[in-house]
Amino acid sequence: MSAPLTINVLELTRRAGTLKDIEVSLPVADFAFGDDRIVATREIDVELHIESVQGGLVVQGETACSTTMLCRRCLREVSADIQVAIDEIYRSVPDNPDAYVLEGEQLDLMPMVRETVLLGLPDAPLCKPDCPGLCPQCGADMQSDPCQCQAQRTDERWSVLDQLRGQLGD
Repeated sequence: MSAPLTINVLELTRRAGTLKDIEVSLPVADFAFGDDRIVATREIDVELHIESVQGGLVVQGETACSTTMLCRRCLREVSADIQVAIDEIYRSVPDNPDAYVLEGEQLDLMPMVRETVLLGLPDAPLCKPDCPGLCPQCGADMQSDPCQCQAQRTDERWSVLDQLRGQLGD
C-alpha cells in the first residue's frame, strides 16, 4: 500500500489535461515537522487538485492545521487554525527555479505539503493586534497588570528633548 500523498505519475502524464483529486487527513507525526508550533494532537487536512500539463503537473489546493504559538509581545499562548493555499508546479525538466523536479513513476507530495505548512506559519504572532506587551523595565504583563515603573523611570538620554517639550508646550 502506498502513502496517501504518493501518486502514480505515469497515469497522469500520459495525456495533458488529466485530473486527480486528493483529500486526506494525516497525523502531524507523519510530516516530521520538528516545530512545536504545530499541535501534535491534531491532524493536517490536505486537499489537492492535480492537473497534468505539457511537461509536468500543476498542484493546487490547500492545507489546514492547528497551531499554538507565543505572542511576540506578551509571551501568552496563542492558538489558531491556519489554512495555507497550495499552488505548485512539478516539471520533468525544470525551466522554472520554483518548480519541483518530477522524477520516476511515483511522486511523493509529502515534502511539498510539509514545506508549504511551515512557510504558512506566522513569523511573529500576536494575541491581539493592540497587545501592549511586557514592561521593558520590570517585565510586568501590561495587558493584565499595568505597572507604575515606566512613569517613575526616565532615560537620561532623552532629557534634552524633555526640556524642549517643556519650552514648546502642546
